[in-house]
Amino acid sequence: MRFVKLLFLFFLAALPLFSHAQQRPRPRPATPPAQQPGQRIELLPGTEKLIGGTFNGVEIRKLIGNVSFKQGTTLLYCDSAYQYLEKNALEAFSNVRIIQNDTITITGDRATYDGDTRKARMTGNVVMRDPRMTLTTTVLDYDLSRNLAYYSTGGHLVDPENTLDSQYGYYNTTSKVFSFKRNVKLVTKENNIDTDTLQYNTVSKIAYFFGPTRITGKQGNLYAENGTYNTRTKVSNFQRNAKIETPNYLLGGDKLVYDEARQYGVATGHVSMTSKKDNIVLRGDVGKYWRGLGRTKVYGSSPVMRNISDGDTLYLAADTLVSVEGRPPKNVAGVLYAYPKVKIFRKDLQGRCDSLTYDRQDSIIYLNKRPVLWSDKNQLTADSMEIRQRKGKVDQMRLYANSFIIGQDTILNYNQVKGRNMVAYFVDNKIKKVDVLGNAESLYYALEADTAVTGLNKAVSANMALRFADNKLQTISFLTNPDASFIPPHELKPEDQKLKGFTWRATERPTRRLVLGKHFALPAKAKPKPKAKAKPKTAVKAKAGKAKATPAAKPKTAPIKAKTPPAAAPKPKVPAPQAAK
Repeated sequence: MRFVKLLFLFFLAALPLFSHAQQRPRPRPATPPAQQPGQRIELLPGTEKLIGGTFNGVEIRKLIGNVSFKQGTTLLYCDSAYQYLEKNALEAFSNVRIIQNDTITITGDRATYDGDTRKARMTGNVVMRDPRMTLTTTVLDYDLSRNLAYYSTGGHLVDPENTLDSQYGYYNTTSKVFSFKRNVKLVTKENNIDTDTLQYNTVSKIAYFFGPTRITGKQGNLYAENGTYNTRTKVSNFQRNAKIETPNYLLGGDKLVYDEARQYGVATGHVSMTSKKDNIVLRGDVGKYWRGLGRTKVYGSSPVMRNISDGDTLYLAADTLVSVEGRPPKNVAGVLYAYPKVKIFRKDLQGRCDSLTYDRQDSIIYLNKRPVLWSDKNQLTADSMEIRQRKGKVDQMRLYANSFIIGQDTILNYNQVKGRNMVAYFVDNKIKKVDVLGNAESLYYALEADTAVTGLNKAVSANMALRFADNKLQTISFLTNPDASFIPPHELKPEDQKLKGFTWRATERPTRRLVLGKHFALPAKAKPKPKAKAKPKTAVKAKAGKAKATPAAKPKTAPIKAKTPPAAAPKPKVPAPQAAK
């Protein structure tokens, strides 16, 4: 009975507890925090003085003298610190040092560290070291979870081979890759590199560029807007607007690979080589450069050379162009080689040959293998030729072996001169005299008022001298053993109208557009056509007709023909009735 009474009293006492438990709702699952609490920061033994207390409602430990903390593999040392127990954070002062995984060391005057986010900020004389580099700055943020260090107040990086400065920088301590921005300057033993955006791998020693970049060195300068540079092997791989610049030359292209150790570079895509000394530009699809040899080779899509001198522009195209820098004291301006399928264009001179050598020091162009030149209405051929220039203008043309000059008159007859060798003299790019040296032969048509043939002058002599005015033949001098004849029109036979070896190659004459190809735009002088169209068409045609009629209106042919001696008795000098232009 006593036991039952006790059990009833216990039930009455516990009843309110059961009632409260039934009325309380079930607890909802806890929402996970945005940031899981990190490992607690552990204070290591050895601190000389510890003062605990609550300040502004926050529990703080003040630690003074030989303070050291640990969180996982991260150690922090300082002279004094505040430890915030509730926040799992701390502030460190004086001689602060953070060590991570025994490889990364960061020192500074002051630091803050959040143990939950594992983010540290070091300020004042900050130095970050790992086995491959040393970084100094004023403020450094370091995310230990992501192994990423960041500065924005300017930093200076030093490794055993290079130094680097920039305004902003990121360093991944795992990949060992730095990313730099704003006023980036990388200094190697041989070069200075200036850019705006750069990545640098401290293991491979390769720098990656993502903006306009200049490399300045003793051997020359390089420029590009994207690419890489291996500071160890000295090999550059540049993209977009890549250029190599030396004291004498500038070589560029869409892409450029340059090996400083071998002094060898390859440019591709819109390649351009400029010779600063003599205003020569080479353009093509591929360019190779041997800095030690002073040699540049350009090829692909018929590369073109442009040479501007005293207002005259010479264009030269071939399958391959090779430029060799001059070496003092000779050939200071260097030599250009072109081969094969050479084409030449200048407003007063066009030509073709298989191979060509341009000695820029002496201003002599050598043409080899079936060369042919056109000047106005004259065609010149020989086994080989020389074009000698003075002050940018043609001074002489020398023709060697099987020399032949053909010119068309106003009614399209072919006047001809041939011989073993010839020397043509020019004044203001106009032919003034031709010396025919050895086995000289000539065939010239006599015209009446430039419209009708009155006969054919044929002559043979050991040597001849032809004199011109306004590109028209004035006199022929037979210098040794002359034999001349005059054939009337009714006695002309087809075999009389051409000298042996005659070949008219006008269809091969290169045009400006053919020579320039895709590498050069037409000169600006060829573009004032819209203004000309505004004038009445009839006036333009009348001008053109008048211009054509002007040479024929000159009363030179009648006096010359009257002075022509009989064929049986030639005189030392025989004027020609009509000159080929």
